[in-house]
Amino acid sequence: MSKIYDFKARDLQGKEVDLEMYRDKVILVVNTASECGFTPQFEGLENLYKKYKSQGLVILGFPCNQFGKQEPGDEKSIAEGCMVNYGVSFPMFSKVEVNGKEAHPLFKFLKKKQGGLLGSKIKWNFTKFLIDREGEPVKRFAPITKPESIEEDIRKLL
Repeated sequence: MSKIYDFKARDLQGKEVDLEMYRDKVILVVNTASECGFTPQFEGLENLYKKYKSQGLVILGFPCNQFGKQEPGDEKSIAEGCMVNYGVSFPMFSKVEVNGKEAHPLFKFLKKKQGGLLGSKIKWNFTKFLIDREGEPVKRFAPITKPESIEEDIRKLL
């Protein structure tokens, strides 16, 4: 596996999605959680998505319950929470693990390509990976990095 397009993931409705469908887009992959101190970042992510989707940006949200059990709900409650509380319109996927043996293959790939302060481990929810139009991860952002502060990096790739 050498590009993000080589992976598949299940969306919140349980349908398998081939990430090939995002070819030639600038992609921001985020591991999310509904009950996290960083959850308000959904608003900033949605603002970026609305502002740049016509230019080729797509944001892919992957709920994760590995950090402080901050994503306890099922897919239906995750979808409702994202929509009702933050108006999320970007693609959201089924809950995944991002660390450990059961980590989703996409996150194993992203961590290998863009290691962080803890080596390849993801430290917390709302770690963000920016992927260029060729499907190559180019930058990793910490959970505390607000979506607004990565806007310039996104614009450069668009």
